Amino acid sequence: MITAFIIGSEIAFWVFVLAGLVFRYVLKQKKIGAALLICTPIVDLALILATILDLRSGSTATFAHSLAAVYIGTSIAFGHSMIAWADSRFAHRFAGGPKPISKPKHGAAHALNERKGWFKHLLAFVIGCAALYLMILFVGDPARTESLSDTIRFWAMVLIIDFAISFSYTLWPKQAKGNVDKNF
Repeated sequence: MITAFIIGSEIAFWVFVLAGLVFRYVLKQKKIGAALLICTPIVDLALILATILDLRSGSTATFAHSLAAVYIGTSIAFGHSMIAWADSRFAHRFAGGPKPISKPKHGAAHALNERKGWFKHLLAFVIGCAALYLMILFVGDPARTESLSDTIRFWAMVLIIDFAISFSYTLWPKQAKGNVDKNF
């Protein structure tokens, strides 16, 4: 049940984003569009409440429960930038807005963008792990929350790998094609 709710929450997030942008730019109903975009955090709240209620009813935590916490952290850390990304494309396509700026593909600007992305990942990790720890404390039974603890450890390894990759561009910036340093 919780897995279906998580999938439904992800779908609902994007439905609210898409509906908000359609109302804002296509139907020229800015207030309704803004209201729909503001509903996206409500989806997150519903997801965390459903997860807590499921655990409170005696369920043993599964990866799906962990996924709810990961989703919440990711949604909070990356949600605004994901909505801004979609908004700029809708504004360009339907409202004559400026062409969206592409992410830098090389050099110091690319390295900076990668570092910023990692810091958002770190924020998602902190928020998601806080939710996971709260669920572990709430249940109070290590045998029933082992999956949550495993997720924290796995996510920490992913965060470390992401750090190594993201910050490697600071030391070794990605070069534009045809601009290879021949001093090696």
